[in-house]
Amino acid sequence: MGYEQARDELIEVVRRLEAGGTTLEESLALWERGEELARVCRHWLEGARARLDAALAEPEGHGGGRED
Repeated sequence: MGYEQARDELIEVVRRLEAGGTTLEESLALWERGEELARVCRHWLEGARARLDAALAEPEGHGGGRED
């Protein structure tokens, strides 16, 4: 699952939880799904951070970076 898909589904889960009107069992299932989606998002963001850090750590003129 990609970041955008997980994020969008997580937004919907939060919206449903905030709206209320669900049974305790449904709320718990939504909460668990939200936790899973948050882990997916965190995984993608940590990967992006690591790639960005690696790119910033490369000396100028290496790694295909832009030269001004």
